[in-house]
Order: sequence, then C-alpha cells, then structure tokens
Amino acid sequence: MSSSSIGTSIDRAIEILRNGGVIGFPTETVYGLAADASNSVAVNRIFDIKGRPRNHPLIVHLDSLAEARHWSTDWSASAEILGALFWPGPLTVIVTKALTVHHEVTGGLETLALRVPNHAVALEVLRGLEGGIAAPSANKFGKVSPTTAEHVLADLGSEVDYILDGGPCAIGLESTIVDCSAHTIQILRPGGISRELISQVLPIAEQMTGPSRAPGMLDSHYAPTCHLTVVADMNEAHSLLRTQAATQQVRIIDGSSDPTLFATQMYSQLRQCDDDGIDQAVVVLPSPNGIGKAIRDRLLKAAHGAQSQSH
Repeated sequence: MSSSSIGTSIDRAIEILRNGGVIGFPTETVYGLAADASNSVAVNRIFDIKGRPRNHPLIVHLDSLAEARHWSTDWSASAEILGALFWPGPLTVIVTKALTVHHEVTGGLETLALRVPNHAVALEVLRGLEGGIAAPSANKFGKVSPTTAEHVLADLGSEVDYILDGGPCAIGLESTIVDCSAHTIQILRPGGISRELISQVLPIAEQMTGPSRAPGMLDSHYAPTCHLTVVADMNEAHSLLRTQAATQQVRIIDGSSDPTLFATQMYSQLRQCDDDGIDQAVVVLPSPNGIGKAIRDRLLKAAHGAQSQSH
C-alpha cells in the first residue's frame, strides 16, 4: 500500500487510516506519524516505522473536548479546565485511560495522553474518521522533528502510506504535556502553552513525582547529525566560531532575539545544517520565559543527542 506520495486529499487520508494505514499528519506543532488509535495493528506500525520503544506512550489526537471525555474513566477537573481554555491548541493532558484504549497506545500505562490540535486540516481528518488518531512526531526516534510534509518524506519515505500536506507548522514545537491524573497537575514537557499561562488558572506541582511517562522526556532527543553546541549569548557564539572555524564548518544560529519566530524555524534550521554538511551548529539560547523554556528544553536534549552520536 505504500506510495510515499505527498498530497492534499483529506478523503484519501481518511480512507487510508480507516483501512489500517499510517500517514504523515499535519498539526500546528509538528507533523505526526498517524494511525487510527483503535487499530492496534496500525498503532504497532508506528513503533516499527519510528524505531520507537514500545513502552513510550503516544498522544491521541481528537476533534473536541467533548470527544476527549469519552477516552477517560476518570476525567479530572483539571483536564476539563485546561481543555476548555486551551483546546484546540498545543496542549496535551494526561488522564486515566478508558478501559477500551489499547495498551499499545499508552505504552502499557493506565494513563493516556490526549490533545485537540489547532489545525484545520487535522480537525477535518479527525471529524471524517470519527475517532482518535495516535500520532507521535513523523521522524525516526530521537531525531529532529518534522515541520513540513517534505521533512516527513525525507525521513520516512516509502515507509508511510501517504503524507497529507497541511503546510508548514505554525508553532513548530511539540505540545506542552500536563499530567492531570494526580491531585495537583505537573508539567512534564514544556511546549506551545507556557507554564506562566497554565499557572494563572491552576496550581502546578513544583517537583515531578511518580512513575508517569510522557513523550519526549529522554535526556537525548530531537538531535541533528551535526555536533550541536548551545551558548548563552552571541559573544560566546562568536568566540567559539573563532576557535573552531579553522578546522570545522561552523554555523551560528540565533535563538534569542525572537523566540516565537525561532520556534517555527528551529527544526528546519537544524535540518539545514545537516543538509549543508555543517560540522557544528552553535545555537544561542533564548531566555527561559514563555516559549523560550520549550526551545531550551529541545535544544539541550538535541545537544545531548548530537554529542552521543559523535562518541
């Protein structure tokens, strides 16, 4: 069934999902590797294609808050508040799963990650499918996330059955993940909805506790092939350039001047470094406020991953 073509046919995407296929799926955060969440065989293909450990839970995408309530046996007040305020949008909530949810989706956990994407094409597919779509990022495990249909094609090629082109991702970073399964919420992964915004409506536990696992929480993740170094300011970046440029192709990337804009470009810029044969990318970190916290999280993990690859 694999053709690895890029197209804009929503009907074709829905048909493939209904038939147990796996597609590249556009959202406002990053492109997802999507399968019908109620089809365990299709969900298992996601893990095979990504090379993802099977104990890593997937996010299920839904078309509405009303639909999300049906996927949990104990829909919490905190999930209701966050869903009402931030959906559709780049926020994932973790809740107690419904009995009908396959363990392949949850990584064997009794909790489930849910999100309503803020993307017109994604929502149209979800409404047409009339169900949930399990979708981690559409790339090989631990590598740079895709923010265009072309990125998905470059990473996964004929391993996917179709790539639905919904344009470049508007946010460009993965969703914020909030664990709503305990008495006090915890932010497990920073993303497009900032801690500052969430703290205005709910108290947040300061320390992560308990066994809850969520996507993107490994120390090494989001990594390009080139060596990646993160620095505090442009002076430090230029100092590195002067010492390294004689022996390496070095590129400076400024993530500090406009973090919101940089978030939409970051993964593309890291991919471009690899495409251009850059040996070392030096990225200036933004301040840890707003989306800057999510950018720093991704870059620090990417730098860790890039160093691991070079050893």
